[in-house]
Amino acid sequence: MFLVRSSLFVVWSSSLAMVFAFGCGNAGSSGKPTLSQQVQQLTSQKTDLQNQLEQTKTENDRLKKQAESLSTLPGDKRADAIYHLKSIKIGRFTNFYDDDKTPGATGKKKLVVYVEPIDETGDIVKAGGVVDVQLWDLNKKENEARLAQWQVEPNEIKTLWLSGMFSSGYRLSFDAAGIVDKFDKPLTVKVNFTDYLSGMTFTEQFIIRPPRSVVKP
Repeated sequence: MFLVRSSLFVVWSSSLAMVFAFGCGNAGSSGKPTLSQQVQQLTSQKTDLQNQLEQTKTENDRLKKQAESLSTLPGDKRADAIYHLKSIKIGRFTNFYDDDKTPGATGKKKLVVYVEPIDETGDIVKAGGVVDVQLWDLNKKENEARLAQWQVEPNEIKTLWLSGMFSSGYRLSFDAAGIVDKFDKPLTVKVNFTDYLSGMTFTEQFIIRPPRSVVKP
């Protein structure tokens, strides 16, 4: 810091000396700053540099204190403070919805999937990662059973968090129009959640049952 301040003083002093040495001949010339104006400008620049140095020193002090605080914690203690994802759960409100938000609708306008990441204590946590959602009709042949597949990237999923009185988790909405011809048999939603912290992939399945009024006898 002493060297920085010394260099600053030398630069400012040299600039001021040049103004006195060469500026006098231009003082009062049309369209050029006077000697007094140049001195004021250099003084203002010096003040700005001093303020920047003070801000840098303050930020360095803050980072130093933060590093000292972290260094006093054992590595295992810091690791324990981070969530550890153990499983995922597909929320019970997962279903097809019409534009009027009626669950189990036969119009099948969109598929809404609720994903709840669960940590080692059984709590729902806002874990980051990639979510792969698949819709299956297990009554069809193997090569026809998967009806649709969607993927949600980390930058998008972090904006889809929902926290309410009855549930918390990610609310994922997909356009399902034209995917299901007749929703008269149970369909299966499969979710693969790849946790960005651990790199592990967690899988869960959920069965969506059609409204009783359209179930085949």
